[in-house]
Amino acid sequence: MSNHPNIATIGQLKASGYQPKSIKQEIRDNLIQKIQNKQETFPGILGYEDSVIPDTERALLSRHNILFLGLRGQAKTRMARQMIDLLDEYIPVVAGSDINDDPLNPLSKYARDLIYEKGDDTPVEWIHRSQRYGEKLATPDVSVADLIGDIDPIKAANLKLSFADERVLHYGIIPRSNRCIFVINELPDLQARIQVALFNILQEGDIQIRGFKLRLPLDILFVFTANPEDYTNRGSIVTPLKDRIESQILTHYPRSIETALSITEQEAAILPQQAEKVAVSDLVKRLIEQISFEARSSEFVDKKSGVSARLTISALENAYSTAERRAIIHNEPATQVWISDLVGIIPSITGKIELVYEGEQEGPYQVAVNLLEKAMRSVFVQYFPNPDALKKRRNTGKPSQQGKEEENPYKAIVNWFDAGNKIDLLVDASDREKMNQLYQVSGLHALVTKLFNRSDEMETALLMEFVLHGLASYSLISKKTLDGKIEFKDLMGSMLNFGGNLYDNEELSEDDFN
Repeated sequence: MSNHPNIATIGQLKASGYQPKSIKQEIRDNLIQKIQNKQETFPGILGYEDSVIPDTERALLSRHNILFLGLRGQAKTRMARQMIDLLDEYIPVVAGSDINDDPLNPLSKYARDLIYEKGDDTPVEWIHRSQRYGEKLATPDVSVADLIGDIDPIKAANLKLSFADERVLHYGIIPRSNRCIFVINELPDLQARIQVALFNILQEGDIQIRGFKLRLPLDILFVFTANPEDYTNRGSIVTPLKDRIESQILTHYPRSIETALSITEQEAAILPQQAEKVAVSDLVKRLIEQISFEARSSEFVDKKSGVSARLTISALENAYSTAERRAIIHNEPATQVWISDLVGIIPSITGKIELVYEGEQEGPYQVAVNLLEKAMRSVFVQYFPNPDALKKRRNTGKPSQQGKEEENPYKAIVNWFDAGNKIDLLVDASDREKMNQLYQVSGLHALVTKLFNRSDEMETALLMEFVLHGLASYSLISKKTLDGKIEFKDLMGSMLNFGGNLYDNEELSEDDFN
C-alpha cells in the first residue's frame, strides 16, 4: 500500500480488494520495481556497486534471510537499515495486536478471538514502514525470554488466568517483529543455546515459550551481521543455524583510495563554519586515507580485527579541528590543514586499531606515528620523484630514460641541511610563521614551483612542507617531533656524524639510510 488508506475495519479492508502478502514477497516486488525504474537500491553505500549490493539484491529476489559477514566498519548494519525503503509505505494490522497480526491472516490468540467476536467490524490500524524494523545487538546476557518471550505472572494475576492459558504469554522482540525486518548484530556473541532457539523460527515458524508449543509461522526477514568466525574467541555461529540462513554475503573495505575518499567525505561531520574557515587539500585527504590502507597491512595491527572506515572519518574531523584551533589562537580568518597539523589526528588512530603483541610492545602512539610516516612515504612518490629510484641510479651509475645521468632534484635541499642548517616548525605556529620558515630552505621553493607551477601561495607552501616530511620518510634528512614542534635537520650530522652529503658519498648504499 503506497498511501495510508481511510480503512478502519476488516470489512472495509476486504471490500478494498486487499490481498495479504509476505514481507519477503513485498520486498521482492518493490525491489523489482526499483531496478526496473533504474533507482538506487542502497543510496550512499559506496564501493559495493559491483559486489555486495548485487549479492544483496539477488538474496532479496530469492526471498532469503541474509548474513552479512565482514570486519568492523563495513556498513553491514547500514545495509540492513536501508532495506526499510523496500517495504510498502503502510500495512494494515489488527488494532491492539502485539505481533502486528495481518487482519486476513491472524496468528495470535488475541487477534483470532477479537475477529471471532467482532467479525467484519474488527478495528484495523495502519503502521508505517519506519515502524517495521527491529534490531538487537547480540551480547552474552541476551536470553531466550528477550528474543522469544516468557510467561507474564502479573498479566496472569490481573486477568485471573492460569499459567496454562496462552493469553498470559509476554512475547519477546522476535514475535513482536512479525511482518518486519529483524536484525541481530554480532551474531557470534549470542550464546550457542540461544542460537539454537532460532532454528525452528527460521525453518518451521514454531516458537516454544516455557511449556507452550506455539505454531506461529512468523513473517520476518532476518538479517544477521557477524565478523569472521576467527575474529576473536568470543564465539561463533553454530553450524545448523548458519545452514538455515540462505544467503551469506561477504563485505569488504574500499578497494581504492578514490572510493575511500568519497566515503570519508560523505560521512565526516564537518560543521559549516569549519568548512568555511579551514581549507583541506586533496593531498592531505589522501594522506589521511592512506593511513587506513597502511594499517590494514601493518605487522603491528591485528588483521582479523580490521581497520574501520571510522578511523579516517574521525581523523578528517580532527584535522579540521586542529587547523581551526590554531586559527582561533592566532585570530586568523582562514587557514589550511598543514602536514604538521596531522599530529592532531593521532588520537583518531590509536583508538581505532587493535594491536598484535609486537604492536603492544611498540605502543599505540608509536604505531600511529609509524602509520602516518608510512602513509607519507607512499603518497610522496605520487607527487614527487621517488628518492629511492634516484639513489639506485646514483649507486649503479645507470643513466635515466633520457640517456644521461639525471640531476637529483633534492640535492640543493639536502645540501642546505648538510651545511648545518635546520628549521623548527611549531605545530601551533601561524600560517605566515610556517611559510617564513619553509622559504629559508634553499632549493625547496624552486623544486615545488617547477613541478606545480599553477599552485597558489598556500598550496605551494603546503607542498614545500610535504617535501620535507617526504624526504624525512625516505631517510634523506632528519625529522624529530617533540614539545609541539617538528625539527628538520641534517641526517648525517644528527645521527651518524659523517662528513659530506648523501649524493657526494659514493660508498654509502641505500641500506645505510633505511
